[in-house]
Amino acid sequence: MVDVEVPAPGPGEVLLDVRAAGVNPIDWKLYSGAFGTDPTRLPIRLGLEVAGVVLAVGPGVEDIPVGDHVMATGVVGGYAELVLVPEACLAPKPAQVSWAEASGLLLTGSTAWHTLEATGVGAGDVVLVHGGSGSVGRFVVQLARLRGAKVVATASDVTHADLRALGAVPVAYGPGLADRVREAAGALGAVTVAIDTVGTDEALDVSVELVADRSRIATIAGFGRAGELGIQALGNGPGADPGTAIRAAAIPRLVELAADRQLRVAVARTYPLAAAAQAHRDSLAGHARGKLVLLP
Repeated sequence: MVDVEVPAPGPGEVLLDVRAAGVNPIDWKLYSGAFGTDPTRLPIRLGLEVAGVVLAVGPGVEDIPVGDHVMATGVVGGYAELVLVPEACLAPKPAQVSWAEASGLLLTGSTAWHTLEATGVGAGDVVLVHGGSGSVGRFVVQLARLRGAKVVATASDVTHADLRALGAVPVAYGPGLADRVREAAGALGAVTVAIDTVGTDEALDVSVELVADRSRIATIAGFGRAGELGIQALGNGPGADPGTAIRAAAIPRLVELAADRQLRVAVARTYPLAAAAQAHRDSLAGHARGKLVLLP
């Protein structure tokens, strides 16, 4: 950790007192080599989403007063006590949502929204969600159910009760997964959509085995095989559709659903800012059962 001079917000910028910063796999992927190893990108400032209090506003910012409680995604360097954020990245934090929850809503929530929009999920669909207990997977489950779809979600046994509470039928991953999904779907009908949040060969192979229309299969992690399988790759990976407009349009709706407690952020663990490295180790290990959050 280093101390730096705090700059004044420039035009269209807001200075935030960071109360919580969300940890996401994209954070450690940025320095893992997944997006190249160009040394001119160093140092890489981590942290894409935060929640905090407005301390100061720059010229041209008229609708966000000092003292407002806000959330932000698309941040650069959110692992900090203070951070400058473009006004366009901000959304109001509902009073009903804690700081830790707020820091984990927008990025993962808009990612989940993008997968459902891209695959056209609606009432009558049966959606298979790979990695249903992860931070994105939980949002996919909740949002799909709000759209009237039925959901089957893969996860480790220890998280099955959580997924049932969210309205999904849970199944354990591993050998024989396709048959277990068919059995779990049962009276729900044939699987019509598959959304992969884990990127394993198993998830991709089972998806294409069960879903007839490959345009209704999407992955946010299995970029290497998406092209060969003819499925959608979504997000920030190689050749993926970032869905910028879709994700931006989702944010007001995500805020409304969170305020009404129709959409809940599961916070698995919190860490002091100085323990960011441990948070990344835990994220890399997987099975977090929700969001990992830094509390500066």
